[in-house]
Amino acid sequence: TMTIHAAHPDIIKRLKRAQGHLKSILTMREEERGCLEIAQQLQAVEKAKSTDTDKVIAAMGGQKFAAPDGFTIEMDPTNHHLHKPVFIGEIQADGQFNTVWKSKGPIRAQPWSPFIKGNEGKQSL
Repeated sequence: TMTIHAAHPDIIKRLKRAQGHLKSILTMREEERGCLEIAQQLQAVEKAKSTDTDKVIAAMGGQKFAAPDGFTIEMDPTNHHLHKPVFIGEIQADGQFNTVWKSKGPIRAQPWSPFIKGNEGKQSL
């Protein structure tokens, strides 16, 4: 007869949770989502200690990520918009970009554009 180790039921529960999360990560890759989105998702699941959607959403706010451009990107704790650096560039003849200006750091996203009619009364979170 096979003896079941006391930790096996807990390991099985953890693996089942991970299986659902892994499936969502694979779907994100198939949809060609960026690495930053996947890093956010993984970090939120780790913080929430769950794959429950509401718990993961709650864990998203305030996260910080080291981006490939060398900046640290932060997710706004209130509205989940990303604080990201701004780059202004010009396209070169070879199709590459020449950066002509960049912000010193991440800029807090403006949740509603003041240039779109109807946004005047919307709350700035």
